[in-house]
Amino acid sequence: MKVYSKNELNEFHQSLTYDDISLIPTEVSRIKSRTEASTNTTFLDLKLKVPVLSSPMDTVTGLEMTEALTKLGCLGILNRFDSSLDTVLNKKNHKYVKAVSIGLNTGFNVVEKLVEKKLIICIDTANANNKEVLKKCESIKKKFDTKIIIGNIAHGDTLQDLENAGSDAVRVGIGSGSVCTTSIQTGIGIGQVSSILNVFFNREQKKLKIKIIADGGIKSSGDVAKAIALGADVVMLGRMLSGTKETPGEIIKYKGQLWKKYRGSASFGVKMRNEFIEGEETMVAYKGTVENVINAISDGLRSSMSYMNCFNINELKKVETFAVLSNSSYLERLPKI
Repeated sequence: MKVYSKNELNEFHQSLTYDDISLIPTEVSRIKSRTEASTNTTFLDLKLKVPVLSSPMDTVTGLEMTEALTKLGCLGILNRFDSSLDTVLNKKNHKYVKAVSIGLNTGFNVVEKLVEKKLIICIDTANANNKEVLKKCESIKKKFDTKIIIGNIAHGDTLQDLENAGSDAVRVGIGSGSVCTTSIQTGIGIGQVSSILNVFFNREQKKLKIKIIADGGIKSSGDVAKAIALGADVVMLGRMLSGTKETPGEIIKYKGQLWKKYRGSASFGVKMRNEFIEGEETMVAYKGTVENVINAISDGLRSSMSYMNCFNINELKKVETFAVLSNSSYLERLPKI
């Protein structure tokens, strides 16, 4: 069996997803217990206990979610689809809100208020490789001293343009979200592993500082570990956080089971008008508090780090031992119940 480095995975002849690869422990680990592994990291000057951001989707991140994630040492990016933004703009105490998403049509008066509150701004679009997105980013950066996240991209060839426009971080992933139909509707997108690697090596070769957010396709703490090992600085979660107590929306009881709504940002439920739709709407089982989810991710990530002989996130980023799995090899790993 061949052991692949990141560069060899980047040059692999097919587009790869998280299910196509696994991490390979090739060293005797120095770590006695997973509790010795630290998941602490710094992202855009914020100290995080777990490298997790929430997606700015209307069924994932409202005010309650941003508050819960901040307390847990993660970062919630407030969605722009309901009254949450107005609440933040008009509320003096916003210590639990660290980042807010905006659209291309958001006015500078709103941006100015967000900057005054020292909030990270996320320009929330489907395609960052667009001159209007770059113009928006550049115009904000020229006028205000603030950190900016833009997205999304699937390939790193334009990374220099994004950094030149003032972007401090970029969301990597097009069409890989569980309720995203962009790839089906447009034929656009590549596997998340290949996307992250391509962007990572473009950043390394051009000596850029822009941070990489792995956005989409993450189904487990193991995928979080893979994303960080591939070069992502943090991961963005939607599906994994959906259905928790802190997500916007009511808990629905159906056939004795509790559920909550989950939908893509370009679904009809968000747009509420007949135009091109690139997202699905579904129900997910109620999961309880988001703390349970984050704790499980933290435990799984630290366990992975202990296997890989990594005391901290920076060491995990330096991992160079991966396997490419056959379909049977992947299926063999799934629990047989």
